[in-house]
Amino acid sequence: QVQLVESGGGLVQPGGSLRLSCAASGSIFRLYAMGWYRQAPGKQRELVAVVSSGGSTNYTDSVKGRFTISRDNAKNTVYLQMTDLKPEDTAVYYCFIDNLATRFWGQGTQVTVSS
Repeated sequence: QVQLVESGGGLVQPGGSLRLSCAASGSIFRLYAMGWYRQAPGKQRELVAVVSSGGSTNYTDSVKGRFTISRDNAKNTVYLQMTDLKPEDTAVYYCFIDNLATRFWGQGTQVTVSS
């Protein structure tokens, strides 16, 4: 079994920054992609950013230039640095990891951008 623990969410003013972390533990054999989704109230879950095992990254258009995804393979951890946050970034953020052929999810962390 694999457990993911997320941290770093909270309330921030527009233009502010937050850093999300997601640490995986348990029966980790080989990590492939790691990343983040988000889900705002009344909306479908959307992929925000993903980083491959080789370090390649992809972002949804609305966060390009503002968010940076990274991973620390030694710590089995993925990060999402979010800057210049906007009210439309408000959502529950979920991390995921692909361990061999199985995707595991974090519990979600709330990010609220409001003045």
